[in-house]
Amino acid sequence: MMTKFHQSRLSLSDALVEDPEQSSLRAHAVRIDVSQNEREAPEHRHRKGQLVMASRGGVTCRVPSGMWMVPPQCGVWVPGGMLHSNVATVNARLFFLFIEPEAVDLPDRCCTLSLSPLVRELIIEMADQSAVAGAYAETMTTLLLSALSRMPVEDLHLPLTSEARLNRIASALVEDSSDRSTMAQWAKRLAMSENSLARLVQQETGLTFGRWRQQLQLIIAIRSLAAGATVQQVSGDLGYESVSAFITMFKKALGTPPAQYLRKFER
Repeated sequence: MMTKFHQSRLSLSDALVEDPEQSSLRAHAVRIDVSQNEREAPEHRHRKGQLVMASRGGVTCRVPSGMWMVPPQCGVWVPGGMLHSNVATVNARLFFLFIEPEAVDLPDRCCTLSLSPLVRELIIEMADQSAVAGAYAETMTTLLLSALSRMPVEDLHLPLTSEARLNRIASALVEDSSDRSTMAQWAKRLAMSENSLARLVQQETGLTFGRWRQQLQLIIAIRSLAAGATVQQVSGDLGYESVSAFITMFKKALGTPPAQYLRKFER
């Protein structure tokens, strides 16, 4: 008996039309080649859980509670039934892995998973197969799900809320990550006092304004570095006056300098 894996070099809009619920497999993968004109999959949800992985370029995932930017060596896990959207960089190559509920022991919340080379290659192999023998398909699926359940969770997300003013700040900082406006300047733009904005950020995200913005910068930095940008380029893009200041921030936040941090993913 032959089992069909979903043959998949789709656009983001095609991926929404191709209903993942149609597959009876415990897990199946699709490949998404992103074009200039189709970079966004608007808000949607599906019964199956979804892992979003990038092998080239970058992708940003949004859910009601946060925003995740996916480095090429990682994946974002979106549990089944959760409303989410995806925005990718031009010419990105993405892989969506759809998993039946209860098929694997993964968190019941959206999170970033550090993926081993084995897991990444199994996902790519699954997406590229058009027809494989049933026993081979089952073995591949079992190996993938077993390995995936052991992947460590990385704290690589920006807490978000439905609060319109905070979402305005987050969107502006994503659009221009070099913006170094102070909290007082942001408060003035939003017609708030500085103290009111500080309280709002703390109440809605659990972080101070400075830590919240730093978390966004770390996510952008890791994605850019993993995609091949130099530390100097990333430092400039984030508006730092010197490379050493950026490295100091990175090391203080994540425990290691950028190059050493990325080697962890390569291993």
